[in-house]
Amino acid sequence: MKKLLNTLFLSLSLVVGLAHASPAAPVAGKDYEVMKSPQPVSAPAGKVEVIEFFWYGCPHCYEFEPTVEAWVKKEGDKIAFKRVPVAFRDDFVPHTKLFYALSALGISEKITPAVFDAIHKQKNYLLTPQAQADFLATQGVDKKKFLDAYNSFSVQGQAKQAAEQLKSYAIDGVPTIVVQGKYKTGPAYTNSLEGTAQVLDFLVKQVQDKKL
Repeated sequence: MKKLLNTLFLSLSLVVGLAHASPAAPVAGKDYEVMKSPQPVSAPAGKVEVIEFFWYGCPHCYEFEPTVEAWVKKEGDKIAFKRVPVAFRDDFVPHTKLFYALSALGISEKITPAVFDAIHKQKNYLLTPQAQADFLATQGVDKKKFLDAYNSFSVQGQAKQAAEQLKSYAIDGVPTIVVQGKYKTGPAYTNSLEGTAQVLDFLVKQVQDKKL
């Protein structure tokens, strides 16, 4: 597992290294991508939909977490933000179910930083529900309640839907942010965490002003 994560980190680093720094005025095809197949938007009227596709095991998602949290807080009511956990391999699906189980318990935002730390600092990869339950118990989460949520029909359905969204949104790397079902960006586009936040500012403003 350690070798796999190191390989993923290297691959993503190479992608980011080949990208360019974000200019003051983001450019389509460079700083962000206009999706060939736009997806339906479910945000309430007056809000811009922003979806973060991520994976708990992704080093760049871990690095990006403080930036995206600060950006979402700054945007406030202007956006409807949600996360979609994705798995590029079947043995990573437990991470997807972990997120949705935590969401079902209403603690995903509270516990997510600890999950990232466990995987990336403590090298506790949390790839089985029992390993997840044991770890979460150290965070004050009841094991039975967690496992009941993990194995629930609702969480299984959400995990399946996330796998479908991985394909329909054509996500080939994480973290990736999709704005209003049509505009895709992320650190691999901008070569910088702060640059990504700036491009997101631009995209949200352009959608609000109906210029995109």
